[in-house]
Amino acid sequence: MGTATATPIGLNLTTEFISSYREFASFPENLFDRHSYAPTLRAYKHRLDLSSAQLLVQHEDVADVPFRDLDGTGAVLARKNIFSDQKLREHLGDNAGEDPSTSRLVSGAYATKPDPQCRFIFFWAKHSRAPLKLTRRMLMRIMSYHQVMPRYLEFLFLFGQRAIPHDLRYSGFREQTSLELPAPGQNLPELRRSGKHYQICYNLKSVGCSSPPDIALMHQQWSIRHAAIYHQFDVEFGTTLWIVTKGDLSLKEDVQDVTGPNGRPEDRSFGSPQEAFRASLPIHALFAHWATNDWRWYMQWLEDSVDKETQATILENRNEKVRSTVYTPSDLQRIQIWEEKANEVITTLESNASVLGAILDYYLALAQNAKFPLRSNNADDFKMFAAQLKDLIADSNMQKNRAKLLVNIASQRKILILQYLQSQASEKMETLTMMAQKEAVAMRIVTVVTLIYLPATFVSTFFSTDVVKYQNGSGTDPTAGGTSYSSVAMARWLEVTLPLTVVTFLLSWLAYNKAKKNIGVQALAKGIFGHANTYP
Repeated sequence: MGTATATPIGLNLTTEFISSYREFASFPENLFDRHSYAPTLRAYKHRLDLSSAQLLVQHEDVADVPFRDLDGTGAVLARKNIFSDQKLREHLGDNAGEDPSTSRLVSGAYATKPDPQCRFIFFWAKHSRAPLKLTRRMLMRIMSYHQVMPRYLEFLFLFGQRAIPHDLRYSGFREQTSLELPAPGQNLPELRRSGKHYQICYNLKSVGCSSPPDIALMHQQWSIRHAAIYHQFDVEFGTTLWIVTKGDLSLKEDVQDVTGPNGRPEDRSFGSPQEAFRASLPIHALFAHWATNDWRWYMQWLEDSVDKETQATILENRNEKVRSTVYTPSDLQRIQIWEEKANEVITTLESNASVLGAILDYYLALAQNAKFPLRSNNADDFKMFAAQLKDLIADSNMQKNRAKLLVNIASQRKILILQYLQSQASEKMETLTMMAQKEAVAMRIVTVVTLIYLPATFVSTFFSTDVVKYQNGSGTDPTAGGTSYSSVAMARWLEVTLPLTVVTFLLSWLAYNKAKKNIGVQALAKGIFGHANTYP
C-alpha cells in the first residue's frame, strides 16, 4: 500500500495578517503596518496600475523568479526558480482553499512553514528596459506575504520598457524601523516574525561594458545599469529577507559566491540574531562594491575618447598654411555627446555617494539606538562596515572629480573648435574677398579699355554709314593699288573722336566720384544714427 502524503499543518497567524494576505491583489492598500497611510497607499496602487503593463510580464509562461533560502548554518534549504503563481504559493507554504463566492477559507492554511533564516528573492529581466519576469499577481503575493514596505515600488518603477530612461537619474534611500512594541498583528512567532524589525530599500547604479573583452578600449560600448535593493531584518528571530531587482542575474551570482560554500563562514552564518546581522552587512558591502567597481575604466574610456576627438585642437599648429584637420559642426556635436556623458557620470556618482552615505548614517544611528538589542554584540561589525562604506564613498568622489575635470576639458576644447570654425569661415571669406578684388580689377581694366574704344568705335561706325562719305577726295591716289585715303576724313574722324573720348572719360570720372561720395555719406549717416539709437 502507498503511503499517504501528510497535509502540512497550518501555522497560527493573526487576524490582521490573514486579512491582509487574503487581499493581496489590492497591494499595497492591504498592508496593515503603522507606517502606512491610506492616501499614500492609494497613490502607489494607482501608479502600479498605470505601470504594470510595462513593468511586469503579462503571462506566466515567461515568468521566472529565483528563490534562495538558507538555514541558520548557511546550508541551502531551497534553491528554486518559480514559474507560476501556484508554484509560488507552494513555495511560500500557502495551501489554502477558499470558497469562490465568499473568499472564506474552507481548507488548508495561508502559511504552513516558517520563514527561512535568510531568503533571497531576485526580480530580473532580459535588460533594464524589459519587463520584469514575474506577473503582477506574483509580485503582489510576495510583497503581501512578507509585508514589504510600499516605498520599494518607487525603485521598481524604474524598470520596464522605456525609450528614453530619464527616470534612471532617480535615486534614493528609504527606511522603516520598528524596534519597540510591534504593531497589532505583526507578532507572528510561528513565522519567525516578532514584529520588531527594520526595513530599508535603496537603488544604486553601476556601469558595465557590453563589448567583448578583446575589443580595444576606444571601440567599446558602455552603459549605466541600476539595481533596486530591499532588506528586512527581524531583531529577535534574526530572520533576513532580501529582494534584489536588476536587469540581469549577475548580482545573484555574486550573492551566491558570498553566501555559498566558498564564502567566509561569518558571511553565511545565520544561527543567531547576532550572526544574522553580521552576515547582512557584507551583502550591503557587496552591492556598494558593485556600484563603484568599473567607474575607473569607464572614465578612462571617456577621457581617451575626448582626447582622440579633440587632441588636434591643442597639438596642431594652426598658423601653418596647410592643416591636416578641418573642423565641421559635427565635431561640436560629438564633443557635446562626450560632455553630456561626463555630466551623467557626475550625477550618477553623486547619487551613489548620497545613497551610500545614507546607508552609513542609518547603521551608525542604529548602533547608537538604545532600543536596538544587537548594538553591543556587533559593535566591531559596525566599525568595519562603516570603514568599507567610507572608502567606497571616497572612491566615488574621486571618480566624480575626474568627471568634472573632463567636463571642463571638453567644454574648453569645444570653445576652441568653435573658434577654429569661425577662423575657417573667416579664411574662406578672405579667399572670396581676394577673388572678388581680382575680378574687380579685371572689370576695371575691361571698363577702361571699353571707355577708350567706345568713342572711336562709335565714330567709326557713324562714318561708315551713308551720312558721311569721302571718296576720291583730296590727297588720294586712284592708282595706289585700289586703296583710298582721305586726309579730310581722317581729320574729321580725329576732330570728333578725341573730344568725344575726353568727354566720355570726364563723365565717367564725375559719375564715379558722385557714387563714391554717396556711399561715404550713407556710411556716415548709418554710423551717426546707429550710434544715437543705442541711447534710450
